[in-house]
Amino acid sequence: MDSTFDAESQMANRKRRIEMEDLSNVEFETSEEVEVLQSFDKMGLKSDLLRGIFSYGFEKPSAIQQRAIMQIVKGRDVIAQAQSGTGKTATFSIGVLQSLDVVARETQALVLAPTRELAVQVQKVILALGDYMNVQCHACIGGTNVGEDIRKLDYGQHVVSGTPGRVFDMIRRRNLRTRSIKMLVLDEADEMLSKGFKEQIYDIYRYLPPNAQVVLLSATLPHDVLEMTSKFMTDPIRVLVKRDELTLEGIKQFFVAVEREEWKFDTLCDLYDTLTITQAVIFCNTRRKVDWLADKMREANFTVCCMHADMEQKDRDAIMKQFRAGESRVLISTDVWARGLDVPQVSLVINYDLPNNRELYIHRIGRSGRYGRKGVAINFVKNDDIRILRDIEQYYSTQIDEMPMNVSELI
Repeated sequence: MDSTFDAESQMANRKRRIEMEDLSNVEFETSEEVEVLQSFDKMGLKSDLLRGIFSYGFEKPSAIQQRAIMQIVKGRDVIAQAQSGTGKTATFSIGVLQSLDVVARETQALVLAPTRELAVQVQKVILALGDYMNVQCHACIGGTNVGEDIRKLDYGQHVVSGTPGRVFDMIRRRNLRTRSIKMLVLDEADEMLSKGFKEQIYDIYRYLPPNAQVVLLSATLPHDVLEMTSKFMTDPIRVLVKRDELTLEGIKQFFVAVEREEWKFDTLCDLYDTLTITQAVIFCNTRRKVDWLADKMREANFTVCCMHADMEQKDRDAIMKQFRAGESRVLISTDVWARGLDVPQVSLVINYDLPNNRELYIHRIGRSGRYGRKGVAINFVKNDDIRILRDIEQYYSTQIDEMPMNVSELI
């Protein structure tokens, strides 16, 4: 081996190592060159795409859309720190759609997401915004028929949205051709890594053309996410929300002190009439508890539906469809629902169990009050949970008060 090449590669490795060490204490903030564009008209988007944006119901871009869409359109690698409720899905979807050559029916953009539901949600947003562009977008997810994936991919898809496992499988089988992919989007990167998808994401990345643009979105930026940005990205633009802004404005947060676990159920029954004023989601930490609570509520003659990751995909889809249509008003779920699933009518979230980590708290309560709508979050807190609640409060610089008697008036 050429010794100069060897020395250069050692230097590069050392530089990468130093960068990695630096990353652990980086204070992230939005890059200085990020321009803020306050209307979609000013972004130079294709007219068919603009039509799609306006008919989808968007009038004014959200904070992240004002900053990130143009950077994606310019072809820059982008790291966006954004939590649910900020319009992040539409941000990268608009960037993806603007970059497509719809005449060439080959895969030009790949979106990876941590859950099947989120991958399907992304597909729906891309198809809705691209309604006037004749865009083909397929959701490549586990739990569905492989034959159907193969048929759709052979037909030709401009965009593929999927979970890392199934996407990598399709690439390996050569059904998903990567040669024309010009953009990779990593949605909820923190969650993908915490679910153990790291190997598959790195494997997928190796199959992409070397000059592919990378857009990464994440509510939090732990070390393994930063490590991925340093490996996959070139001179990325950063669009970031400061941590204490991450609790969504307009959401009133309360707690109800319950001395014992079994008292939570009675408290929930007392609140049921309040829940059904709009639509509510109730979070439990385990699948078993979701099933138990749903059964117990039904025994007490309350109408509820429930969803968790053990269920068949088609059952989950049917439940989501019912819930979106407003046919069922109370959904009991594990954190599978907490990430990115958009049901605008939800304005009440109940944490029957406090979440296992601080990041999940924001994803759960971020479900309610999207885009500035009002929302209420109620936490059921046992004596030994008070400490966790105070920790969450401090972490997000927010206030969680005891629930008032007139809570129904706030919803």
